[in-house]
Amino acid sequence: MDFFLEVLIGGLLAGVMYSMVAIGFVLIFKASGVFNFAQGSMVLFAALTFVSLLERGFAFWSAFAATLASMLVLAWAIERGVLRHLVNRPPITLFMATLGVSFIIEGLAQLLWGAQVHGLELGIKDEPLEFGGVLLSSFDLFAAGTAAALVLALSLLFSRTRIGLSLRAVADDPLAALSVGIRLQRIWGVVWAVAGFVSLVAGLLWGARLGVQFSLSLVVLKALPVLIIGGFSSIGGAIVGGLIVGASEKLAEVYVGPLIGDGLENWFPYVLALLFLLVRPAGLFGERAIERV
Repeated sequence: MDFFLEVLIGGLLAGVMYSMVAIGFVLIFKASGVFNFAQGSMVLFAALTFVSLLERGFAFWSAFAATLASMLVLAWAIERGVLRHLVNRPPITLFMATLGVSFIIEGLAQLLWGAQVHGLELGIKDEPLEFGGVLLSSFDLFAAGTAAALVLALSLLFSRTRIGLSLRAVADDPLAALSVGIRLQRIWGVVWAVAGFVSLVAGLLWGARLGVQFSLSLVVLKALPVLIIGGFSSIGGAIVGGLIVGASEKLAEVYVGPLIGDGLENWFPYVLALLFLLVRPAGLFGERAIERV
């Protein structure tokens, strides 16, 4: 039972980090209906910029502030320079635009900081901690706590503030929101700025765990099952979907993997997501599309 709890809790902690990446997708999709495939590249750009500034002698918080400023500028440039000109275009056009932006961001990161692999140390030692006979990683606990605090702050921002109410109005009906004086461009700018901040936090945590390298942008692929399971338009769904994906992949790897082969952790979440697409395409908390003839 202790081993089962270790696997389960370890998976849940990893799932919280998956949720943090998925929330960046949810924010932008909820506000503008755009599936931002460049989110993974934004995570990479943030981590690479931060660690490169540290290596050039910046203090931790100075590097954090400079990286945050660069992410805000990057998010503003994407929204203002690309997506604002593609409003009301077909979804495939928007998807291809963000895919192209993703490669541009990766190329810009390589141009500015090079392509070498960096180690990132946040001052949190990855040591096992024992709780009632259950061993847990101290770094996983720190990362999950940071992600949980970020999720709570975002939930309060979008449920208790004027900006949050405006975002919900835009998500429900953009034309109605526009008719009552809500500036769509301002809301989109705020959402992209918040997504840039989320990318920075996710980049630091994932960079410290995996190393800062260009494959870090592929972490976005693990967020896709989270979005499919939880729903593309729900922050709560991203959290629940992340927990389901994290726990299920770890349990499957440990208990089912020995029976059918190793590597189950890498593809089991996509099997789970496919089952959800067949049974509940909108996800657990997504908005169902209803067509009336």
